[in-house]
Amino acid sequence: MIVVGNLVVGGAGKTPTTIALVQLLRDRGWTPGVVSRGYGRSSTGVTEVRANSHAAEVGDEPLLIHRRGRVPVRVGADRAAAARALCEAHPEVDIVVSDDGLQHHRLARDVQVVVFDERGAGNGLCLPSGPLREPLPKALPPRTLLLYNAAAPSTPLPGFGATRRLAGVLPLAQWQRGEPASAEGWLALRGRRVQALAGIAAPERFFAMLREQGLEIDEQPLPDHADFATLPWPDDATLDVVLTEKDAVKLPLQLTSKARVWVAPLDFEPDAAFAAAIGRLLPRPPTP
Repeated sequence: MIVVGNLVVGGAGKTPTTIALVQLLRDRGWTPGVVSRGYGRSSTGVTEVRANSHAAEVGDEPLLIHRRGRVPVRVGADRAAAARALCEAHPEVDIVVSDDGLQHHRLARDVQVVVFDERGAGNGLCLPSGPLREPLPKALPPRTLLLYNAAAPSTPLPGFGATRRLAGVLPLAQWQRGEPASAEGWLALRGRRVQALAGIAAPERFFAMLREQGLEIDEQPLPDHADFATLPWPDDATLDVVLTEKDAVKLPLQLTSKARVWVAPLDFEPDAAFAAAIGRLLPRPPTP
């Protein structure tokens, strides 16, 4: 079991890290599965995430992990129970990644990955006086790796870096079919005024990356985990809208809107040294 989590409240990059870990483990011969709490979901108990699940039922981030990572996912407040159900339903799974769960102490773990973004530890205080869920340790606990989802380390603790970039952009329908994004998609949007929406913890990151691609955007930050029950643009507006993948998973397959909706997937790649450190902490994957 690898547990991914953060010490600060709010999103620090757990979900992109989980997706990257799934691919890293697969490349090393493992068959991973994922468990998650499923923040904001309407279902109760342990629930399997399927390709046709609704984000409102299982949570937007677990649905994105399932679709983007092509990996079995179970959600449940009790991540240990979710992991047991996952392995029973998918006996081929030989390693489980928990998206969040650092403070879920009943969850046994072989490795834990702590993610920090550019905020670091803030003022260094715990809730409610500061952003920390627990005190910042003076040294990393055993079998713990720290990954910085930032341009530079943001705490005194040693850790690894990662490269964060947009993979490209493609129309919503193509993204829903699982087609890859390409940099050529940016050419279709340059020179137009684009409505950029982001219902994520740090929408300004997304907006900055769109500008780096030469887009002229009108920013529309939304609350993290915005449900998109009502489209945040007029149905009859003929405009270009660019979304994050986390927002796109909440849109229906048949979208009744005159807007041209585009999705800009995020590629998050930890440094090679991080992959090597994971390899040193795990045993060899089981032989088929």
